[in-house]
Amino acid sequence: IDISEPSLFAISEELNEINKKISIKPILASVKNRKTLNNIFSKYKPDYVYHAAAYKHVPILEDTDNYSQSIKNNFFGTCNIAEVSSENNVSKFIFVSTDKAVRPTNLMGASKRMAEIYLESMSDKSKTLFSSVRFGNVIDSSGSVVPTFRKQIKNGGPVTVTHPDIIRYFMTISEAAYLVILASLITKEPAVYMLQMGDPMKIDDLA
Repeated sequence: IDISEPSLFAISEELNEINKKISIKPILASVKNRKTLNNIFSKYKPDYVYHAAAYKHVPILEDTDNYSQSIKNNFFGTCNIAEVSSENNVSKFIFVSTDKAVRPTNLMGASKRMAEIYLESMSDKSKTLFSSVRFGNVIDSSGSVVPTFRKQIKNGGPVTVTHPDIIRYFMTISEAAYLVILASLITKEPAVYMLQMGDPMKIDDLA
């Protein structure tokens, strides 16, 4: 399920190439639309849900014109899909969170932390097992700084870095995917998982 048609097309094509024997059903929908979600879940009865929908570009989210949409999508959207999962007897719900949820200093981190807390409260009244997985920066994923640097280099520069001393933790897409799958396999009770991401890297060095 995705709100972006190009992304939905790309992932369904990729999954079909990996294994043509598995039936892939791409569905256009928004986590903000509770009624649509309920119709989808009632029809397909998923067993596991991996919830990764989020607005995550901090400068855009923190523009005052975008506050409300940020919260509606990242927090209330998570509430919607969590409640629909519970109502439709989903076995396990894995929420893709962020390391920005640790002592959040921006709207992205705060909205994700709010969602984590809400899922913890859901665990007390639902048969669905809710867990969260916190990530750092996933290299080359949607919203990663790497495609931005690559585009700047392709255009002949300059490559822009906000501050030379800024550090971030990075992981590969395969590591991130592995952690999400692993969390769904080992989860026996509500929990928040964080990948051991090694040493941080200077954004300046990455550039």
